[in-house]
Amino acid sequence: MKKNIKVLITGSQGFIGSYISDELLRNGYDVVGADNYSKYGKLTRGHDNHPNFKLYEMDVLSSDFRKMFRNEKPDYVIMLAAMIGGISYFHKYAYDLLATNERINAQTFDTCIEGHKEGYLKRVLVYSSSMVFENTETYPTPETDILVSPPPSSTYGFSKLAIEYMAKGAYEQYGLPFSIIRPFNCVGLGEEKALGDEEITSGNVKLMLSHVLPDIINKTLHSNGEPIHILGEGNQIRCYTHGKDIAVGTRLVLESEKAINNDFNISIAKGHSVIELSKLVWEQIYPGKEFKYVSDKAYEYDVIKRLPDVSKAKELLNFEATIPLENTIVELITYFKEKHTVLND
Repeated sequence: MKKNIKVLITGSQGFIGSYISDELLRNGYDVVGADNYSKYGKLTRGHDNHPNFKLYEMDVLSSDFRKMFRNEKPDYVIMLAAMIGGISYFHKYAYDLLATNERINAQTFDTCIEGHKEGYLKRVLVYSSSMVFENTETYPTPETDILVSPPPSSTYGFSKLAIEYMAKGAYEQYGLPFSIIRPFNCVGLGEEKALGDEEITSGNVKLMLSHVLPDIINKTLHSNGEPIHILGEGNQIRCYTHGKDIAVGTRLVLESEKAINNDFNISIAKGHSVIELSKLVWEQIYPGKEFKYVSDKAYEYDVIKRLPDVSKAKELLNFEATIPLENTIVELITYFKEKHTVLND
C-alpha cells in the first residue's frame, strides 16, 4: 500500500476521473480532486466519502486553483480537466474545444512547473486521446505513429495533440517530467448525458452522443424490438475499454519509472464495429429476435477506425486490459433497468 503519496486529479468527478480516484484510493494513495462539475452538473461519486479523498469544487482557471495547489503540494498530477464530449461537441463547440482546453492546459502546466521548481511535484500525467490518431492509416496504431501521422482534422483532436506537445515543451524547457496516456473509448458505469450536448433525434429517441454504448442501449430499450437507428453504416471500429482497466493502466503509469517522459496507448486490444456492438446489446435485450437497424446520416468527424497497438504498455508496464465488452454491456443494461434511467426526454 502507498503511504503519504498525494495525487491531484483535475476533473476527479468526471467519468474516467471517478474510476482513477477509486483505483488510487484502493491502493493506498491520498487523492485530492478538483472539479467544477461543468460537464454533467453536480453529482455524487462513490469515492466522495473516502477518508483519504479531499475534493475542491473549483475551476482550474480560477486563482483559487493555484492557492490550493501550493497548499496541498501534490507529488503527482493527473490532468483530466477539459472541455470534452462526444461527436456532437466536435461540431457544436469547434472553437471552444480548442480555446478553452488550451487555457485549462496552460494554467495547469504553469502551476505544475511552479510545483516542480519548488521541489515537491515529481511528475504530471497528461490525458490525451485516441483522437490524436484521427488521420492515421496504420493499424493497429503504435505510439510512434504520433510522429508521422497527419494531424487531426477536428479541433478536439488537435487540442489533445497540443497537450502532448505542451508536456514535451514543459520538460524540454523546465525539466518537468511527464507521462502521456491515450485511452481508447472508455466504457462503464458513470457516463451521463453532458449538459452541453446538442439535442439530436435518432428515430424517435434523443441521442446520448457523448457515449456510443449507452446511446445504443438507450435506443434498443426504446425500440420495443423494432429496427434501431445507427449513425452511418455501422462499420466504425472502436476498442471499448472498461474504466476499471483504464484506471489500472493509469496507476501503473504513475508507479513505473519506465513511464517517465513516455507515452502509452491504454486500451483493450480487440475492436468491435458499431454493428457488432449493437448486435451484442440487442441479443441481451431481445434474445432470439432478429436484429434490424436503420442507418442515419453520419458525422464529418466520425472516424471509421480506432485500433491501437497495445504492446508497449504490456511490455513496459505489464498492463493488459482484461474486462470483456460483453461483461460491460450486461453491467450497463442492468444499471439502466434498475435505475430507470432510460432517456427519452
